[in-house]
Amino acid sequence: MSESEHSPDAAVTLAPARAVPRIRAVPWFAVALALLALVLPFLEGVPLIGWLASPFQRIQLTYGLVFGIAALAFNLLLGYTGLLSFGHAVFFGSAAYATGLLVKYLHVSSMEGFLLAGCVSSLVLAAGFGAVCVRYTRIFFSILTLALSQVVWALALKFFWITNGTDGLRIPTPTLLLGLVGVPDDKVRFLSFTYYYYVLAVFFICMVALGMIAASPFGKALQAIRDNEIRAQFVGIEVWRYRWSAFVVSGAFTGVAGTLFAPLNGLTTPDILHWTFSGKIVFMTVLGGFKSFSGPILGGVAYNYLETYVIKTTEYWQMLLGIILVALVLVMPQGIIGALGWIIHRRSGRR
Repeated sequence: MSESEHSPDAAVTLAPARAVPRIRAVPWFAVALALLALVLPFLEGVPLIGWLASPFQRIQLTYGLVFGIAALAFNLLLGYTGLLSFGHAVFFGSAAYATGLLVKYLHVSSMEGFLLAGCVSSLVLAAGFGAVCVRYTRIFFSILTLALSQVVWALALKFFWITNGTDGLRIPTPTLLLGLVGVPDDKVRFLSFTYYYYVLAVFFICMVALGMIAASPFGKALQAIRDNEIRAQFVGIEVWRYRWSAFVVSGAFTGVAGTLFAPLNGLTTPDILHWTFSGKIVFMTVLGGFKSFSGPILGGVAYNYLETYVIKTTEYWQMLLGIILVALVLVMPQGIIGALGWIIHRRSGRR
């Protein structure tokens, strides 16, 4: 073997950088939607738009915000690191189950205690799974995450004396802010107003935290690894360590979403550990636009509304939902946020 084959230049030549579009920042219309979410409960009596602020719609938006956190966390792997995981439901579901087990065995009712337990459980799982999975890339990484998540799903089914099997674990209405906000009599009012703002606050904290991570030198290193792993190694980036760190961070934030989901849904079942739920998280991210930071948020909200109304339409809702989602991806290959950006760009160009 010649000496030139061992040189850095020769190695770089063998693996040219891929032309991956730069992940865009939060656009102005995403900020406008965030402001609308802040004032939404007070618009219930406003003509024409009051129906958007009804308790049912606010609860649906709360679900959407929870899924938005999960999709945003997942995108740290897909959009920034270039790793496609089919097992993220395990972090979402493990956090929800941690909440249910706290209620069942320790009789904890504090939402902050739920969040702590959910984060720890998903963090531990992500650290262990990541140590195995990030040694591989592409389809090997995806299949390995899928297989490991299915092991946890099977355990949740088989250990029914602990997890209640397919019956799941009931999650009662929690107290908030270390007991300052007690358990209310009107649960609908609680979920559509008090818990809505609680989830909204946690959502903004997660969004800011993930945004800072994405814009930090750590986030730039992840993008360098995504674009060209060999070149990243030559500039001194420890690829395995960075991928593992991204996997752990992504899993932990997905656990936050799973914890918030548990009291909102009122029940934790093995369904949220199944690979099909991982597929939902992937589709939310792609639907919103994984090449934009805020795209997965819109994808999470849009997917939840779409699924809710399709289920009400027909008993063959899965087929109809699949057709709609495939059509949306074909029409909007850059996702919802890419389509909105294109429309705004076209309109501004005509002026």
